[in-house]
Amino acid sequence: MVTSITSLGRSGLSDWLLQRVSACIMTLYVLFIVGYLMLNPGLQFADWQALHGSLPMRMFSLMTVLSLAAHSWIGMWCVFTDYVTVRLIGPKATAVRIFFQLMMIAVTLLYTIWAIDILWGI
Repeated sequence: MVTSITSLGRSGLSDWLLQRVSACIMTLYVLFIVGYLMLNPGLQFADWQALHGSLPMRMFSLMTVLSLAAHSWIGMWCVFTDYVTVRLIGPKATAVRIFFQLMMIAVTLLYTIWAIDILWGI
């Protein structure tokens, strides 16, 4: 059974809602990019740079990056808590699960900071 310590105080409903909202944001982003590419067949680098240099597109990209980070964290947390268990792996399962979760946090944080740096040039 998952305790409030390992779930970091979140509820299943908030995780479910965050997964759905983040999926919608990522879907809208992909549809926008695909639509933009289809509507601009002779796209030049200057056009692409102008699109991604605008504030609305930067904000949309930032929302997508944060959505991807939240979506992946919740998804991997669910996988780790469902499949890295004492019943399936043995007595060291808790340590293994915590290690994987810490690595997932590190990778997600690294990629998110990297994407923010690319978007905003911090």
